[in-house]
Amino acid sequence: MRGTDLLVDAFGRIQKTVHSSVMGLTADELAYRVDDGANSIVWLVWHLTRVQDDHIADAAGTSQVWSDDGWDRRFGLPFPAEDTGYGHDADDVAAVRVPSGDLLTGYHDAVHDQTVRYLARLSDDDLTRVVDESWNPPVTLGVRLISIINDDMQHAGQASYVRGLALRRR
Repeated sequence: MRGTDLLVDAFGRIQKTVHSSVMGLTADELAYRVDDGANSIVWLVWHLTRVQDDHIADAAGTSQVWSDDGWDRRFGLPFPAEDTGYGHDADDVAAVRVPSGDLLTGYHDAVHDQTVRYLARLSDDDLTRVVDESWNPPVTLGVRLISIINDDMQHAGQASYVRGLALRRR
């Protein structure tokens, strides 16, 4: 088994968690926040997908699915196209709404597919390539990919938790 096979598996687990977190929820349930300062399911899934899209595109030297495939226009959010949600405040989180979970999972699936296509091109030796020298030690592609997986899985888990809270309100 190659290291990239493990990465594909990890990104697949994120995708499954995203789908199970969103499936069957109404627009209001997707936007449910435990309190005014908390993140909603829709914001968490949008953000984790934007981060994956941004970071994979950067590593691959390609453009982002978000803007290239028109997802930014479909979502119609009041943010610049390059926004990934980093540094958002409570008002920004509240502004992220969708009519249905299909929009969220559609975008996530498109990013997942691009990620898997990129990983299929890589060899294990590629994972040792330095992609960011601003850190000590410099960050390799393998470390960057694990960082994306870690961040995405944490947010997917948070979305799953908020789903449980939202469903208890039914």
